[in-house]
Amino acid sequence: MTDEKKSGSEEAKDKADKPVEPTDDLVTTSHTLGDLNYTATTGRIVLREEVYEDEKFTGHKAKAEVSITSYVLDGTDHSQRPVTFAFNGGPGSSSVWLHLGVLGPRRVVMGDVGDLKPPPYGLTDNHETLLKHSDLVFIDPVSTGYSRAAEGEKAKPFHGFKGDLESVAEVIRLWTTRNNRWLSPKYLAGESYGGTRAGALAEYLQVRYGMFLNGLMLIAPALDLGSIFFTEGNDAPYVNYLSTYAAIAHYHGLHEGRTLQEVIAEAKEYAAEEFPLVLAKGARLTEEERTAAVAKVASLTGLSTEYVDGVNLRIEHVRYYTELLRHKRLVVGRLDARFTGPDTDYGRERFSADPFFAATSGPYTAAFNHLIRSELKYENDLNYEIITGNVHPWSYAEFEGKPVTVVDKLSTAMRLNPFLKVYVALGYYDGGVPPGAVEHNLAHLSIPDELHRNIQVEYFESGHMMYIHEESRLAQSQQLAEFVSGNATS
Repeated sequence: MTDEKKSGSEEAKDKADKPVEPTDDLVTTSHTLGDLNYTATTGRIVLREEVYEDEKFTGHKAKAEVSITSYVLDGTDHSQRPVTFAFNGGPGSSSVWLHLGVLGPRRVVMGDVGDLKPPPYGLTDNHETLLKHSDLVFIDPVSTGYSRAAEGEKAKPFHGFKGDLESVAEVIRLWTTRNNRWLSPKYLAGESYGGTRAGALAEYLQVRYGMFLNGLMLIAPALDLGSIFFTEGNDAPYVNYLSTYAAIAHYHGLHEGRTLQEVIAEAKEYAAEEFPLVLAKGARLTEEERTAAVAKVASLTGLSTEYVDGVNLRIEHVRYYTELLRHKRLVVGRLDARFTGPDTDYGRERFSADPFFAATSGPYTAAFNHLIRSELKYENDLNYEIITGNVHPWSYAEFEGKPVTVVDKLSTAMRLNPFLKVYVALGYYDGGVPPGAVEHNLAHLSIPDELHRNIQVEYFESGHMMYIHEESRLAQSQQLAEFVSGNATS
């Protein structure tokens, strides 16, 4: 057998057929906010995996390019300064909400319920930024933001619990190592499914990399999906949502003469004691018991007894947001039920669009696209995916036959690291992750009693993204500052 050399044209074709090896394309700029001088770095970093052939290491292969934006305070000992890694949820959301809503040095100008700003919206300095107390790294998981699978690679492996967890953890490890921050106090800030991710990361970073965290900032965290997802035979969400429905009804004037806290307390008491038993009894309820239960639930939720009876005492959340103000020809928002809007018609079972997203998506999209090019000087012609459905179907293969929950993983992280502190923020009008569900999750952490003292829970008269409400934003910013400052050296 003879070896035949390839012609020059064949070699050129082989090279052309091979994907171009990607490289980091980070851009660094300098900025000032009041008396703060800071450096912003934004762009995409390449994630690579180790490749072995016949048990021999043959190098690294690019798997994804992940967009990040970091803010580092100038003139400080960076090795000792706290750093916070932040991300939102979805799955399928970029980090833009936490970035421009509450944590970053610049924030969106959009107004709030009753005083929304018109396009093209605005961007302003955030004088309450957490950058005063911690450096910040915002991470966009693969297929969100500018993050994409590497050329020639599939995105699907990243579209699931395990792939998402491992890739975000690798970003955190790389940034920490490259910036010499292993001795810095480290925090995670995650919202919604970002709370799911953060709870799992707290354990994964410990076990995989030996990286122990100082704290978690969980904003409306979805810690156990079984507690909030309405599935056949699962009565838990109907119980967990009850106090949220009551709060929403109060906001919209359906509990006249009563305070919000009185209404919530009544709903919580009923949800904690009698309501679960009512649902468990099913057809075994006597006529008198059922009539009383229907009247109670209707009274709390602001719905008619006919409706509550018709849905068998089980009020699904989007149906609720469609039904509550039907008499006013309005629907209410899912993630923030303070927001209302019209629909296509008023015989619908479920609203056609969420008025909350209609109010928020435009301002955040405009603000980020301005910020990234005009101020941070990063240019990329890809669409910055604020929130995308391209990650679905999302894989929960690791949970086949069992509930999707990170309560156990968060418990393990807290047991192995008794210094880990947890801040939890909950919005009374959050119809996506109701406070009742999170309270239930936290009560079922498998940790010693004394570690419950490491958990700080705060409530806001706003929704899922509580920082959209100005009073809540100011309060939350102060709480996060105290949380990081108090735990960095404790």
